[in-house]
Amino acid sequence: MVNVIIADDELPAVEELAFLLGKDARIGTIHRASSGAEALRALEQHSVDALFLDIHMPSLSGLDIARVISRFTRPPAIVFVTADEDRALEAFELRAVDYLLKPVRTERLAESVRRVCELMEGSTAAPEVITVDQGGVSRMIRRDDVRYVQAQGDYARLHTSEASYLIRIPLNDLERQWAEAGFLRTHRSYLVAMDQVRKVRIGAGRASLFVGDAELPVSRRHLPDVREKLEATRLRPSH
Repeated sequence: MVNVIIADDELPAVEELAFLLGKDARIGTIHRASSGAEALRALEQHSVDALFLDIHMPSLSGLDIARVISRFTRPPAIVFVTADEDRALEAFELRAVDYLLKPVRTERLAESVRRVCELMEGSTAAPEVITVDQGGVSRMIRRDDVRYVQAQGDYARLHTSEASYLIRIPLNDLERQWAEAGFLRTHRSYLVAMDQVRKVRIGAGRASLFVGDAELPVSRRHLPDVREKLEATRLRPSH
């Protein structure tokens, strides 16, 4: 069970997040804090695995708390929950496990809890982070948030559950660089994170993968690689 502290100077935000986390079977005790100082006191008094921190709080901000915690021998996981899209770089430099934007969606929160659990099990490293430019602003996104990549000439468009981002890297280059991270070329125009595939349709000379709400084509050329990948992950009965 994951014991957590929620810190936000807006009480409704604390209660909403506590309600959502309380529905997750992996979450144990939930401690509430309405300031950074209160969050640090709760951390001293209780055994905590993760903190869900708002960035903008009076006196001690969420980033200030993360800096304090980074000096701990065994720091708890940090998840930032904020309406501020522009502080992700600082957040990931402080080794945040995740960066959630308000209003928080249940599906996205569950992914954050999964990442906290992985960290507790010691099965995850620091996230690979990509810098993207959007409207003249540089943003940071995690590579494991990318569901699939779409070729657009000499550019590639990264699709996450929340948005898409154009980067100036050809799809062929990403195919080589991201192969070890589980991305597979499925079509001349698509590179797919195979652990994000929720359904496969193969038949009548046509194949496609369902990733999130998108149906992505699989070309005949790449179908053998897709079949091989799917076969490698298929569960088989033990003998």
